[in-house]
Amino acid sequence: MSESDTVEHLGQGLALGRLSRRDLLALAGALGLSLSSLGTLLTACARGETADEQATVADELGAIERELNVYNWSDYVAADTIANFEREFGVKVTYDTYESNEEMLTRLQAGGSGYDIIVPSNYVVPVAVAADLVAPLMKQYIPNLENLDSTFLDPVFDPGNRYAVPYQWGTTGLAWRTDKLRVEPDSWSILLDVKYRGKMTQMDDMREVIGAWLRFRGKSLNSTDPTELAQARADALAARKNLKAYVSAAVKGQLISGDVWVAQLWNGDTAQARAEQPSIGYLVPKEGCTIWTDSMMVTRSASHRRAAHEFINYILRPEVGADISNTTGYGSPNKAAFPSMKNPVAYPTPLELQRLEYQQDLGGAIGLWEAIWTELRGT
Repeated sequence: MSESDTVEHLGQGLALGRLSRRDLLALAGALGLSLSSLGTLLTACARGETADEQATVADELGAIERELNVYNWSDYVAADTIANFEREFGVKVTYDTYESNEEMLTRLQAGGSGYDIIVPSNYVVPVAVAADLVAPLMKQYIPNLENLDSTFLDPVFDPGNRYAVPYQWGTTGLAWRTDKLRVEPDSWSILLDVKYRGKMTQMDDMREVIGAWLRFRGKSLNSTDPTELAQARADALAARKNLKAYVSAAVKGQLISGDVWVAQLWNGDTAQARAEQPSIGYLVPKEGCTIWTDSMMVTRSASHRRAAHEFINYILRPEVGADISNTTGYGSPNKAAFPSMKNPVAYPTPLELQRLEYQQDLGGAIGLWEAIWTELRGT
């Protein structure tokens, strides 16, 4: 039985009441199903909930609690974001940070974290749903959802925004020195051009590097096909000869100084670099690239659910969202925040959206990717 057939069979069992979610997760783990398949299954099943289950979600939360525990990425709020919320709502916020989605998930799955809000990246959202780590949103407490741009509504990783509220977003394209290159580098093929050997970098990130070369050949950046991955490996090895290094955030300084002329980089980091060196451009390659969204979610174990929803609604205020993006340099999904932003990151054009793709769980194919990355990194 194929994985898709197995998922469909388990879904029928869940829908008919023969399996609980706990049973489903246990069986899926034993069968080796990917978390992305589980996330899709549980999201689809959620659409078929009974009226009684929907009514439970709509229950009142009561008065706002005096405490709130937030778990977010580091350097991801403005200087006074938390203090202003505490002052206005009379809530004491415990604000902890993490450096990777994996770190955050490990802590939550260990239990006893006490966190009310987490802010995972898009590919982690279905994983958190599948693992029953998060609860559906009670949208009557989040009227500022109307401030979100339609670009970030009903995403593939969370249909209907049932669990996740967009927080910050970005793309991973090409940053380039407009004063060093006479022609705009509109393709990943620029990294294969020997004229710029030693003046180019790619990110120190397996998914971004291999994903770029998959897109170069018109394939999905989530491909698990061995033949497609073999071609991506060959292209990546050819490009490696021209690269100065695999480097992520630190390349900003090299772009500013002119040591690097072309870099695979996030649009937000490029905006930060451009603030110091105006001769830095950014574009989405014609073949496409990654789009990502970090989203606020309420944990299943949250003890302060009303405060959590009030915090999400507060973050969606135009001035709050603007302050956050002014600090981080990343895009705000809050369209109402644009008038208050110093250097707003423009939303993808319809043409660009056709070339953008969200990362998804790779399932059992992760080993193929890791083997290629190990070879590229020479470790």
